[in-house]
Amino acid sequence: MRYVKYHALGNDYVVILATDSTSDLQRRRVELICHRNYGVGSDGILFGPLQSGKCDFRLRIFNPDGSEAEKSGNGLRIFSRFLWDEGFVRQQRFTVETLGGVVTCQVDPDGRNVTVEMGRVSFDSTEIPVTGSPREVLREQMQIGDRVFEFCAATIGNPHCVVLCDAPTADMARHYGPLIEDDARFPNRTNVQFLAVIDKRNIRIEIWERGAGYTLASGSSSTAAAAVARKLGLCDSEIDVHMLGGTLAIRLSEGFDAIMKGPVVRICSGAIDGEMFDE
Repeated sequence: MRYVKYHALGNDYVVILATDSTSDLQRRRVELICHRNYGVGSDGILFGPLQSGKCDFRLRIFNPDGSEAEKSGNGLRIFSRFLWDEGFVRQQRFTVETLGGVVTCQVDPDGRNVTVEMGRVSFDSTEIPVTGSPREVLREQMQIGDRVFEFCAATIGNPHCVVLCDAPTADMARHYGPLIEDDARFPNRTNVQFLAVIDKRNIRIEIWERGAGYTLASGSSSTAAAAVARKLGLCDSEIDVHMLGGTLAIRLSEGFDAIMKGPVVRICSGAIDGEMFDE
């Protein structure tokens, strides 16, 4: 099984070139490939390109726990770079179908940066989803363990819970993130961002990703957090999102259509030996 590994601000993915069969990507095999000790080690697997009836390409995204993700901003940038490296695309814009909707991508001429039109951010509880009456989920409160948090929820094709705080830390994300991820309010579980606003053009987040855990950077999390900051009137429409892994640029329209731009780095390539899957 051939693979190429990339990272986007420290968020690393293994890209596996699609074949006619997905039988080799059973849940247990995904877990092993992503395992830092027993496998290649990654924050997820990108499987493609697959045929699409409505886009240039289709992509499947797998989390380290074996679950399938609807969308990943960093994953889409990495997949775009992979398509560029393999000669499927050049500087033209192209479309990618994901479970979380269609996105439009473009790779810079040197391949090092990728722009992704992520789609429209929604705060509608029925779209995210969040339990309770239909509403925009803004500035609500939840008690998680010993803390009461103020939060907003959003979707960019996958669910996000954005927790408002003054000084987010990695320890906070690691401790409260998994509790919020599995909170009953979120029927499909949720990604979690702990958000601090620096000024009108800058925010900082710590991230707990659904199905992956603590993460150095996330494109969809950056998009959701920036949209929340804009929706609450705390930031302008062009926002730099600062994370432990680095910074992403997010631009939002009046209707909350989001454009993300950031770097991708190729790490290595190789082949996964079948022996790895032996019991």
